[in-house]
Amino acid sequence: MEFAQGSAAGDPGAGGASGTDAAQALAQLEGIPVKGRAPKTGYSRDEFGPAWADTDHNGCDTRNDILARDLANETFKPGTNNCVVAGGSLADKYTGATIKFVRGQDTSSDVQIDHIVPLSDAWQKGAQQLSADRRKELANDPLNLMAADGPTNAAKGDKDAATWLPPNRSFRCEYVARQTAVKAKYQLWVTRAERDAIAGVLTGCR
Repeated sequence: MEFAQGSAAGDPGAGGASGTDAAQALAQLEGIPVKGRAPKTGYSRDEFGPAWADTDHNGCDTRNDILARDLANETFKPGTNNCVVAGGSLADKYTGATIKFVRGQDTSSDVQIDHIVPLSDAWQKGAQQLSADRRKELANDPLNLMAADGPTNAAKGDKDAATWLPPNRSFRCEYVARQTAVKAKYQLWVTRAERDAIAGVLTGCR
């Protein structure tokens, strides 16, 4: 879903979207159940399978797949069949900043791979009822993954749209639309506050 940059009425600097894209996301949101958040009981990252599994069987793990997709001018570690990303430049959608990525013990965390719908949030909104294989798909689905500024991703944590939106307003329309698409795809639900927050962003998208 491609969103144009722009300003929404009454919200200078807010992310703009074509009316068609926003309308499609709003229609998808209408089909997502609204329920309360379930307890976090039983949640662990392991419930979604091993981190960064090679679910598409291309020989590269998911983290490197997303780095290769999202970075510009990427370079690869020699001898890895162009799997292990060694460096590149990220136009970070969360902040609007450009971040240089260099693989290394002290630098790799500058760019992290974010689950747009956090796994903990997903667990509390239906994922615990999914099969183990389906949860593994959710954790490694490119639709739900994006390279992002490390500190900003850490600040987001497991918050939903009711409590966290990207500081970069021009990305908010695409962000909530991606969350909506993921929740619809995996038959997850939203809370009332979350639904209202997503709808509020989408109705302001051009």
